[in-house]
Amino acid sequence: MFFFKSIPLGLLVLCLLHHSAIGASPLYHFCFSPENYTADSPYGANLNSLFNLLYTKVPPTGFGLGSTGQAKNKVNGLALCRGDVSRKDCNTCVVDASKELRERCPYRKGAIIWYDHCLLKYSDVSFFGQIDSRNRFYMWNVQEVENGTLFNEKVKELLSGLSNKASEANQKLYATGEVQLDTLTTLYGIAQCTRDLSGVDCKKCLDSAISELPNCCDAKRGGRVVGGSCNVGYELYPIVNT
Repeated sequence: MFFFKSIPLGLLVLCLLHHSAIGASPLYHFCFSPENYTADSPYGANLNSLFNLLYTKVPPTGFGLGSTGQAKNKVNGLALCRGDVSRKDCNTCVVDASKELRERCPYRKGAIIWYDHCLLKYSDVSFFGQIDSRNRFYMWNVQEVENGTLFNEKVKELLSGLSNKASEANQKLYATGEVQLDTLTTLYGIAQCTRDLSGVDCKKCLDSAISELPNCCDAKRGGRVVGGSCNVGYELYPIVNT
């Protein structure tokens, strides 16, 4: 069971009750453009071409962007797979994401969708190289830790280090790490940006996301801030494939 609460500027708060709730289903999506296109229009044909382009470009490296069409019918898009995801699973996620967006945002000129393994975004407005601070949502585990103040400090310390690591001399703009809290407990973290951002903007995006964790995930056993340009997360179990 999930709890949802809409808030302004396309920001969504999502309460994650347990990890098994995330499977092959989308985490969330936004149909953010107020503009529509019509069936059999040039924009629709260009969107199809863009999706076909991303199917080809994304899986080999886990990221791809592109534009198709001209002037008012031009479509811009990108897709990003989580840094540890295999080429096969990346391809599957991008294909599923494009199909799901068609169903959830029919004829909308701009939309974004997130899965555990990938995100896909397209728009009639050029957005490459710009931090997307509008499309964002939170996820958290409803269970709390005992010493919340100390735990929160450890979370911030781990994720701040991963922000530095992901944005400095890292072509994938991706980093994972862990810290031992005690003999039985390990804290795991992840940070990732879309690769159209510069290293400076990646860090800016990640640091902003980290600063929002207290708003959603104070003393929670797990939490994420997920956006259109970057995401951070932590859990008390391994997050990625090794």
